[in-house]
Amino acid sequence: MHMDISLPLDLLHASTAGLKRLALDTRCREAFLQSPLLAEVLAGPASRYILADRQAELADKLNILADKGYLLGLEYVGEEVSAPDEVEAIVAEYLQLIEGAEAFSLWRPVQLGFDLSNVGLLISRELALQNAARILKAAAAKEIRVVLSMERSSMVDSILSIFFELAPVHANLGITLQAHLHRTAVDLERVLPFGRKIRLVKGVYREPADVALPRGAELDERYLGLLERILSSGTEVAVATQDGGLIQRIRASGLARGVTEFEMLHGVQPEVLKSLKEAGLPCRIAAVYGVNWYLHFLHRLAEYPPNLFVALADLHQPERIRFAAAY
Repeated sequence: MHMDISLPLDLLHASTAGLKRLALDTRCREAFLQSPLLAEVLAGPASRYILADRQAELADKLNILADKGYLLGLEYVGEEVSAPDEVEAIVAEYLQLIEGAEAFSLWRPVQLGFDLSNVGLLISRELALQNAARILKAAAAKEIRVVLSMERSSMVDSILSIFFELAPVHANLGITLQAHLHRTAVDLERVLPFGRKIRLVKGVYREPADVALPRGAELDERYLGLLERILSSGTEVAVATQDGGLIQRIRASGLARGVTEFEMLHGVQPEVLKSLKEAGLPCRIAAVYGVNWYLHFLHRLAEYPPNLFVALADLHQPERIRFAAAY
């Protein structure tokens, strides 16, 4: 849900930068993980974006969304895990989720996603490779697709190297590419020959100017150019953006006819995704679950800082949040 609040552009950009800085501050992350009170206070506003805390709570909500005609994506929320026991617990969570996938009586299988930093990349490339392969093999047996998330620029080479090694032997693998990175046009040409699904995002991480573009017209033009290139190759592509203006341009240009699906994060502008679905375009809701949702919540606020007012209103009136009502 977006509120109609006009802010000066410089204030909007500064607010976004401030929220992203909070999201990346390890002290804030630790405070969230160690403070049940902080998590409890923020749980209400965060529930607009977080599907559930536990796997057992997912089935009913996923089925409600599927019954409304949406494709679904699911990710166990969390980033940058460096403790081996935590990494193994996350992999076990995904394997258990896949094993119990029949509980989600969906008209098409749910699509899974994860950060490689969540499954061992901060420990070793080999561990992340092995764990990703474990998840992919289990998912393939249930006809479930897995799309690797993309992370900060310093990790892109490692993520792509793992994708390049796994893609030839795992047909259910896809990859996310970030339009804001200057390198992405070159990376795209390396990814396309594998014929794997591409999830095209703008990019949420704060990066220096010599690495990435900021939000604005130039980034929109780059996104459209990358999308045209992917479509010209015949590769499946998900337009994964919350930018209503960019979506309108994609539709006006005729590119939407070739897009595999439009994807938006759960709780973010559901009315926009609903309008796309009602226009007959395939739409996917990308949902997350789990208890380590601090970064995800902060990123949702950073994308559109006036959502801070929405969060404060939700804190005051939790009954404002009615699951799936706007879809």
